[in-house]
Amino acid sequence: MHLNRRHFLKGTAAAGIAFNAIPLLGAGPERKYRTALIGSGWWGKNILKEAMASGRVKVVAVCDVDSSKLEVAADQVNDLSGDQPKTYKDYRELLEKEKPEIVIIASPDHWHALQTIAALQAGAHVFVEKPTGHTVNESRAMFSAAQQSGKVVQVGLHRRIGPHHVSGMKFLKSGAVGDVGMVRLFAHGGGGPEKPGLNSAPPEGLDWNAWCGPAPVRPFNTKIHPGGWRQFLDYGNGQLGDWGVHWLDQVLWWSEEKYPRRIYSTAGRQIAGDAVLNDKEQTTDAPDHQIAVYEFEKFTCTWEHRRFAENGAEKHKIGSYYYGTKGMLHIGWRDGWTFYPTNSRDKILHEDSQLQEPDGHNLTLLWSDFLKSIETKSKAVANIEVAHRASVLPLLGMISWRVGRSIEWDGAKERIVGDIEASKLLARPYRTPWIYPDV
Repeated sequence: MHLNRRHFLKGTAAAGIAFNAIPLLGAGPERKYRTALIGSGWWGKNILKEAMASGRVKVVAVCDVDSSKLEVAADQVNDLSGDQPKTYKDYRELLEKEKPEIVIIASPDHWHALQTIAALQAGAHVFVEKPTGHTVNESRAMFSAAQQSGKVVQVGLHRRIGPHHVSGMKFLKSGAVGDVGMVRLFAHGGGGPEKPGLNSAPPEGLDWNAWCGPAPVRPFNTKIHPGGWRQFLDYGNGQLGDWGVHWLDQVLWWSEEKYPRRIYSTAGRQIAGDAVLNDKEQTTDAPDHQIAVYEFEKFTCTWEHRRFAENGAEKHKIGSYYYGTKGMLHIGWRDGWTFYPTNSRDKILHEDSQLQEPDGHNLTLLWSDFLKSIETKSKAVANIEVAHRASVLPLLGMISWRVGRSIEWDGAKERIVGDIEASKLLARPYRTPWIYPDV
């Protein structure tokens, strides 16, 4: 699925109006950054749209292993800006020939580490989608590479800068909720039993072997590409990796604790049904529901998701509940934040969300912060350090689920304590000729 040209142009024009309302260091006649996009699907073009709306980039290249997406992205960039980006199917060739100053990475999770590290080593600043890596040690290697390069890495945790998240966090940190002993994170949606999809030959123009890259090769299936790969554990980490990282990041933002000491997760596919993978057909293999418990020193945090039974019974379907001695604070998505005081005589407090439509995110603000960080040599709001810590948490939850027991986490040394089987899952084998990045 891709945006048609008219939709892309309309969305970019709207983003430009929003961006111009934000004070931006160095805006005006200053030089533009040579910018490239790796991963030219729907979301990659959304990020590129923000970059172009800032007026501070020259798009020199777009890259994708799917030539249909590549051609559409290049045409859309040219229509909007007059830039004539070169097209590449191999990101390594792009980096060598174009020498971009900024690289946007919006490929599937299993590609984030290799592409981010290569871009940093080529001298570029990087805007990469969340979560940082597909495995814990990939994320750690990205963090190390960023530190060594001295370049800015901004990760797509846009809730770090969304207005109602910022004000809700300020309210929470003020002590107005009291002492918080428990946090509950959740993202529920509809769904039901899953029928296998038929495997097929990859469409013309798609290099399926390159798409799979360092990850295992499954038969091509439209359930995976485009867009469905997050629920296939070879390429993503299910709902916990996709949605959970946003809300777990919020917990770390609030708390003075940098990591939990113990993690336990249980999950299943009792409604979706057993995972199927054979020469003829396949299904997703991520859990259709999951609970993960993160034990911190001063509070307990739980994550839960369900991909069935639409959540109509509860007031809020997505977000976080902070349970404190003075009341309960919900920080959500489209429903803003709401404080429910323990004393029923006190007034319920609420603030509406302020979101960038049509997607309901705050990429304009995040891109502005990225440019500001580059030009002032300051830390980006969703910098690689905070994003690495947040990304590790869902990955540890998935490890606990896979081994079927709780794991003890030494966050200072970033290692699992006393569990050889679980420790092996901090990384995974890469397919030849790809080499797992050094930590």
